[in-house]
Amino acid sequence: MPVVVVRLRSAVCLLGRFPALAGVDLDVAEGEIVLLSGANGAGKTTLLRLLAGLVPLYSGEASVFGYDLADDRRSARRDLALMGHETFCYDDLTARENLRFAARASGGTVEGADAALERVGLARSADTAHRKLSAGQRRRLALAVALARDPRLLLLDEPHAGLDEEGRALLDGIVRAAPGEGRTVLIASHELDHTRPLANREVVLNAGQAQREAAPPIPAPEVPDPASVVS
Repeated sequence: MPVVVVRLRSAVCLLGRFPALAGVDLDVAEGEIVLLSGANGAGKTTLLRLLAGLVPLYSGEASVFGYDLADDRRSARRDLALMGHETFCYDDLTARENLRFAARASGGTVEGADAALERVGLARSADTAHRKLSAGQRRRLALAVALARDPRLLLLDEPHAGLDEEGRALLDGIVRAAPGEGRTVLIASHELDHTRPLANREVVLNAGQAQREAAPPIPAPEVPDPASVVS
C-alpha cells in the first residue's frame, strides 16, 4: 500500500470570516507530483499554507506525515518546504549568506546550502546582495532555500513566475527528479500548459473545494527524426 503523505477530509480554513477552503477532500501518496489548478481565489495557496502549518484548520481533518494539523501544526514542518511568492530573505545579505542562514535555521548544513545554490544555477551570483538580484534570481534563491531543507514534501506556489526559459527548465528538472529523491510535490499553478506535463495527476479546486480530478494530459504524438527516415 502506498504511504499517504497528505490526507484532508472536509477541511475548512477561514481567512477572516471567509471560507478560503470550504470542505476539501484530498489524498496525496508518497512520490506523487500533484498539480492544483483553479481560478484565482479557488483556494490553492491556502491549501498549501495549511499543509505547511501557516494557517489553522477551522474544521474537518488534515494530516501531513501522520501529524494531525488540528493539534500540531509544527512537527511536520521539519520534513517539508514551501516556495511561495516571497523569498523572505534579508536584502543586505548575499545569496550565499541568506541560504546558509536559512539552512542552519532549519537544521540543515552549509554543504547542503552550497549544493542547493549550485543546483539552481546561482553560483555566479552567490556573493551578490539579495537587493541586487533580479526577480528571476530571487525565485531561484527561494527554490534553493526550499531544497536546502532536504524536504520530503515540496510545496510550490506558482513556481514558474518570473523565471526565464533556462530557469523554468531547471525547475522542471528538479520537479521531475523529486520522486527519485524521496520527495512528494504539490504545485499550485495557472500555467497549465507548462505544469500539466510535470504532474502525475491534476486536482481542480473551485470555491474552496476540490471538485474533481482532471483527466491526465494526452501525450503529443512522437514526430520521427527526419534523419532516421530511410527513403
